[in-house]
Amino acid sequence: MISVTDCTSTNGKSRSFVKTEFCVLLSGTEDCSSKHVTAEPAASSNDDLSVNSASGNRTSAGGRVIRAASLADETRGSSPISDLKAESIGVTSVILKWVVDDSASNHYTYRIEVVNGTNDTPLKNLTSNETKAEITELIPGSLYNFTVFAVAADNETEGVSISLYTRPSPVVDLKAESIGVTSVILKWVVDDSASNHYTYRTEVVNGTNGTPLKNLTSNETKAEITELIPGSLYNFTVFAVAADNKTEGEGRSTSLYTRPSPVVDLKAESIGVTSVILKWVVDDSASNHYTYRIEVANGTFVKNLISNETKAEITELIPGSLYNFTVFAVAADNETEGEGSSIKLYTRPSPVVDLKAESIGVTSVILKWVVDDNASNTYTYRIEVANGTFVKNWTSSDTRAEITELIPGSLYNFTVFAVAADNMTEGEGRSIDLYTRPSPVVDLTAESIGVTSVILKWVVNDSASNHYTYRIEVVNDTFVKNLTSSDTRAEITELIPGSLYNFTVFAVAADNKTEGEGRSTGLYTRPSPVVDLKAESIGVTSVILKWVVDDNASNTYTYRIEVANDTFVKNLTSNETKAEITELIPGSLYNFTVFAVAADNETEGEGRSLGLYTITLSVNSFRCEPVAKQPFLMLKWKCPFGNNSGFRISISNINTSEEELAPRCTVEGFEQTFQTTHLNFFSTYNVTIITLSSGSESSPVDNLCHTSITDPPPPTEVPSVKVVSHSSLSVEFSDFDPLNGPLEAYAIMITTEDQSSESLKSKLNNTYKDFKKKKTTAYVTYVIKTEQAESHSSHSQNGKNIISVGKGNTMHGYENGPLIPLRSYRACVAGFTNITFMADVIEGKDSYVSFSPCSEPVLLPQDPGVIAGVVIGCLLAIFAVVAIGGFIFWRRRRKDKRNTEVSFSPIKSKMIKVENFESYFKKQQADSNCGFAEEYEELKSAGVHQPKFAAELPENRGKNRYNNVLPYDISRVKLSNQSSGTGDYINANYMPGYNSKKAFIAAQGPLPNTVEDFWQMIWEKNIYSIVMLTKCVEQARTKCEQYWPDKQPKSYGDIVVTMVSEVVLPEWTIRDFTVEKSNTPESHTVRQFHFTSWPDHGVPETTDLLISFRHLVHEYNSQNPMDSPTLVHCSAGVGRTGTFIAIDRLIQQMEMENTVDVYGVVYDLRMHRPLMVQTEDQYVFLNQCVMDIIKSQRERKTDLIYQNVTAMAIYENFTPGPAFGKANGYHA
Repeated sequence: MISVTDCTSTNGKSRSFVKTEFCVLLSGTEDCSSKHVTAEPAASSNDDLSVNSASGNRTSAGGRVIRAASLADETRGSSPISDLKAESIGVTSVILKWVVDDSASNHYTYRIEVVNGTNDTPLKNLTSNETKAEITELIPGSLYNFTVFAVAADNETEGVSISLYTRPSPVVDLKAESIGVTSVILKWVVDDSASNHYTYRTEVVNGTNGTPLKNLTSNETKAEITELIPGSLYNFTVFAVAADNKTEGEGRSTSLYTRPSPVVDLKAESIGVTSVILKWVVDDSASNHYTYRIEVANGTFVKNLISNETKAEITELIPGSLYNFTVFAVAADNETEGEGSSIKLYTRPSPVVDLKAESIGVTSVILKWVVDDNASNTYTYRIEVANGTFVKNWTSSDTRAEITELIPGSLYNFTVFAVAADNMTEGEGRSIDLYTRPSPVVDLTAESIGVTSVILKWVVNDSASNHYTYRIEVVNDTFVKNLTSSDTRAEITELIPGSLYNFTVFAVAADNKTEGEGRSTGLYTRPSPVVDLKAESIGVTSVILKWVVDDNASNTYTYRIEVANDTFVKNLTSNETKAEITELIPGSLYNFTVFAVAADNETEGEGRSLGLYTITLSVNSFRCEPVAKQPFLMLKWKCPFGNNSGFRISISNINTSEEELAPRCTVEGFEQTFQTTHLNFFSTYNVTIITLSSGSESSPVDNLCHTSITDPPPPTEVPSVKVVSHSSLSVEFSDFDPLNGPLEAYAIMITTEDQSSESLKSKLNNTYKDFKKKKTTAYVTYVIKTEQAESHSSHSQNGKNIISVGKGNTMHGYENGPLIPLRSYRACVAGFTNITFMADVIEGKDSYVSFSPCSEPVLLPQDPGVIAGVVIGCLLAIFAVVAIGGFIFWRRRRKDKRNTEVSFSPIKSKMIKVENFESYFKKQQADSNCGFAEEYEELKSAGVHQPKFAAELPENRGKNRYNNVLPYDISRVKLSNQSSGTGDYINANYMPGYNSKKAFIAAQGPLPNTVEDFWQMIWEKNIYSIVMLTKCVEQARTKCEQYWPDKQPKSYGDIVVTMVSEVVLPEWTIRDFTVEKSNTPESHTVRQFHFTSWPDHGVPETTDLLISFRHLVHEYNSQNPMDSPTLVHCSAGVGRTGTFIAIDRLIQQMEMENTVDVYGVVYDLRMHRPLMVQTEDQYVFLNQCVMDIIKSQRERKTDLIYQNVTAMAIYENFTPGPAFGKANGYHA
């Protein structure tokens, strides 16, 4: 029986029942005898009631409610308890609570009766003082009926009941019997005694986000949950449910992952030597939470690796070995694994090491290598051979392989792969780039052989030869060197001339390392060309050549001399650097080429050639014939033997000199005729004929020749005619000019009318008789031979002639008959250089004659006495005039004769008397020598425009020490006996002294190449004294070559110089030399005055030092021949040299003229050589010297500056040379 506290009518209406009993059918039992409830009276007897009962934590409908019956017959005290319910239901206990509406309830206690609901067995009674009670020690999952009675002091109320199941115990040992990919089988244990009545609810919740998924019910302690997601986390909770299918025990949970799906598409992404990279695919939706276990197995060895990705690198493997790799997907719990997927793989073998060529051939290579792998005994090897696009493979079971059939000199890439036992898995290839050796070069020859170089060429037939370079090994006795060429041709330089070399050529592949076999050739380099090839002597039919060879190997040389002219070539051999070539033709051009020949007698150096003409033969003799009345000569000679290029004919006399060229002749002995150019009539010429042969000339052949005479030049002067008497005249005329020949005769012609020369010439045979007979108007009245005229009393010394006409005498068949008084007559004079008579009259055609103009007509008077006085007076006057004129003419001729030397430009002068010089000096010295500076500035242009053609010739430039100090042509010293046209050149000029225009020669200091010229000048110009004003080296610069010997004689060309004495003093040194010419007995002594205290471009320390030195030189020169110039030089030959010459002239000028002209002297010197007195300081120094001399003379009244001190020798232990008779000294 239970108390119904809350009933609901089945029709939906709420009712309250009080003290009304109903029979309630519970669990199919219809026993209602002791089950009553109380209902309110107003309740309808037809209503159905529902009774709620609690079980566990859930409330379910009680049982079917039977129709209520009134239980009034069993009425007990009514119960105040209501709302009885389970506050909580546990496994072994229940807490009940209720409500009591009675006001006296605080005095109540309560009895709770516990009855086993299954078999209605009363179990126990409990008492509670509160409206709440906990019933314990119950059996889990069992049905109990709880009735609560209110107990007063003396009685209790009716009980109120409720039936409940205790909760089942939680299941224990809940676990997964198996976990699948999409399912899980759970199992558990329940120890409750009522468990056989249990069912089980399994709640499945997504373990990640807690989302309930589904509930499953099981009647057993085991359940399979399916349709799960692979690899996902699930929370499984199992509840034991009591027999009422409502009351559940506390759930027991477990979280589990389903197994992941097996990985798919498992393969090796890459296989390494000690590692493998595997990759796979997983399609599970939960795969982003997976990890993966990779099981690596090799024989007995197993290891596991974990990867968070669908890719894993397995390392530390053994190269070339077989491994089984199994990959398991592992769920997020790191425990739950899917089924493994496996793959078997070989690791790659290790790369081979120490791969190298054991040998490299032209078409094959033997490779070898090392493999250190443990599994290498199972390996094979693949060798990949690649060349450009060509690839082929070789297989070897050994660590060595020979690759054949290769192309020579080609680059091959050889890659060796170790192959594992599966014959598929290859290790990483190890490569080596090798060139096969090039084929040996062929046809190695010398394209050209030079002096210090050889050009080799060769042929290479390899297809790869366009990539070759070539190493050329050059070997001789002393060294080995290597050269590289990129062409099949190479020039090897810096070789030693004339030496044997072995050249080996190796073809080198494009790697610049791999060489083919060398091919060799032995060659001599060409000897150097001979140098300084010249003729030691040239003869008519022979030439002696000599040359120089500077090669180290020259002691092994021979020499081939090729002799060539227009008609033949011949070769001679010499073992020396000198050869005589004979059997040559005179005057012929020969080209002599000398080749140095190396020790192999084959290899020749470049020839050096010298074109020479043999000396041509002179003509034996020649004749010179004048041509009548023509101003030239006819020269005749016989053609000499040999060749010639013509003849140079020199024609000279005192007034003129000219040269002409006659053409060559070819036929020996054939007479040659040559007409000279126009010469002067009636002149004697020295004619010289020299046979020419282009580059040489014969000895001259001389002859004195006379040109023809011709008509004398017609005089312009009219004869002077004077009346002498009534029958005679005097005719005065001057001698005709004998320019065209000596005047042989004169003829006086008388005419009564003016006549032309031609008219007169035709009347030379007319006589006085013809005139008297009136056959002619003109006639010859007087003929006189010149020798007669000179002795004739009428011939004056001034060349005037007076002839008396009409005297009646006869000369050479012509009558000088009297003239007719009171008649007018004219007179003219015929002059004859050649007069021819025929039948006692002059033959005009054959005579050489010219005529003076006819005089004005003269009328003869009748009074002969008056006429005679006038004539005598006139004659006296004429004689006086002639005498005066003759005297003037004579003086003029003397003056002209004296001035025949070449004159230079007019000399500018600033002449100052000695007594005025001091004031002039002070004026010019003022303001820091301002006046002297102005004078010196004016001198700068003196002479500068004069030609210097010889010095500027290219072949002479090397003979000049300074290119701004070149000698003027007008005064330059010319050397003789030189073979070439420019060989007369030396940088030297004649300089005027006080007494002679050639008192000095100013020269530059000799250069190494002009020392021989310097001594030649000394010999040829008869020089006895040299003044040297420079040191050889000044301020570390060479100023002058030492041109004299020290102790031993020395040859300078053909001049031998010997020093016989040397005296060294503080300011100067005196040296004496003997100079002689080879092959001659002649010699003379030369003294050198070497002034050592004069700085370049400067002046000596004191004036008296230079003045004393000048006196020393002057005293010596006074003993020398008058025509011997003094040679003065410094470095350039202008500054110090000019100052010395100037002071010499100035001293003599002061002595002789008592005047000083420093400006004029320097001007004169500069007209002969440029830059004489080179600096302003030197010009001022000259003036200072003059001033000091004047002061000394004025103070002492005597010349104390310099004097002859013959008794005092300043040179101790000095013995003059044999040409000198006394010592020279100076007094300071």
